[in-house]
Amino acid sequence: MENFVITIARGYGSGGRTIGQMLSERLNIEFYDRDLIKLASEESGINEALFGQSDEKAKAGLFSKKNVYKGEMISPDKKAFTGEENLFNYQAKVIKKLAEEKSCIIVGRCADYVLKDVKNVIRVFVYADEESCVKNVAEVKGILDRKEALKKIAAIDKERAFYYKSHTGRDWNDARNYDLCLNSGDLGFEKCAEIIVNYIKIKLG
Repeated sequence: MENFVITIARGYGSGGRTIGQMLSERLNIEFYDRDLIKLASEESGINEALFGQSDEKAKAGLFSKKNVYKGEMISPDKKAFTGEENLFNYQAKVIKKLAEEKSCIIVGRCADYVLKDVKNVIRVFVYADEESCVKNVAEVKGILDRKEALKKIAAIDKERAFYYKSHTGRDWNDARNYDLCLNSGDLGFEKCAEIIVNYIKIKLG
């Protein structure tokens, strides 16, 4: 089978990251999430902390059609070299490089859009109902108060949606951006992983 990449966009508390890790074990391929920050820092020479501060977040007012990712880089002599747009550019550069080198799984960071012109990419969106997300956030993050959990879920999903819009010009939760949209609250993590594996077999033979 040829190399392939699975990109996973996910609602907070949906377990998308967990599903990605399951796929990594089942398919014996590498999994990238926050590791991309370190790799982008090494690639650019920009302090890793700056990447962390803007990780899947975008400042209000960033979005305009001219800021949608086009694959361009800002040179080190420019003031905007360490700006939010260029931090995204370097993460995108790393994502493209990984996709060229090997099969892998990439979580978040608009990877589905960055790799939109690359073949053998399986674009997945994982979501879940409110109660499932609250339960998962309580188990994983230890947030036991329901109102606090709901507030956290809404805030992070809003950040992710705005980040996606800022760098792609698209709506994060639009099913047309993805090959598979899976309700992990209904299916469970194991079945979601199984469906993705079966989809890969059908798509790539």
